[in-house]
Amino acid sequence: MPARTLLCAGALALAGAAAVPAPALAERVTVFAAASLANAMAEIEAGFEAATGHDLVVSLAGSSALARQIQQGAPADVFISANTGWMDAVEAQGLIESGTRTDLLENSLVLVAHGPEAPPLRIGPEMDLAGRLGDGRLAMALVEAVPAGIYGKAALESLGLWDDVAAQVAQADNVRAALALVATGEAPYGIVYATDAAAEDDVSVVGTFPPGSHPPIVYPVADLAGRDTPAEDAFLDYLRGPGARAAFTRQGFGVPGP
Repeated sequence: MPARTLLCAGALALAGAAAVPAPALAERVTVFAAASLANAMAEIEAGFEAATGHDLVVSLAGSSALARQIQQGAPADVFISANTGWMDAVEAQGLIESGTRTDLLENSLVLVAHGPEAPPLRIGPEMDLAGRLGDGRLAMALVEAVPAGIYGKAALESLGLWDDVAAQVAQADNVRAALALVATGEAPYGIVYATDAAAEDDVSVVGTFPPGSHPPIVYPVADLAGRDTPAEDAFLDYLRGPGARAAFTRQGFGVPGP
């Protein structure tokens, strides 16, 4: 074959190769998520990365701490809060993308005790929680800032128990830290989410607080304003898909219907 023909054939081959679309580049998505989502987010991180090729970075802490970091300009892409109040605060400052906020999950509030075989208690106004504590502490997340602590205080107040135990409350930075106090025996009892209790073998759920004793426990999610990438949209879609829903359900969360 003449050299010119070879050259033309080579040019055609290169043109054909150029016409094949290149694979989409992997992107990083940074998610700020409530500490109570630790186990579920570990599952979701692995599933999302395998399904999309994107890199998911999850930062876990109390919703109050995460919201304040977002307000101060932390470079997060998605926020999952353990209550509506902290999402409201972020939204009020124009820090979420319009139309992306939805209610993702539900949870319940439980009283846990140290050890795997603690006897059950009847939770109600007649419960002598102070007597049960004795000289011990009641572990809770920060009662004026962290959602689990806010819900817990509201429940105790509605049952008329707060004044009796307030002086014995050991406040932790987040709900997982409160759970750890009970698991290690540093506190005989604690108030955490049902999903947290299910993740720890060294505590027992001794009772569930009546739903009417505290505001509904709802986890909203939203895409944060600023950087907007296809990877963020893919992650939000994944959160609402069957893989993520199964992970949340396995960890004991309630998932609102479509």
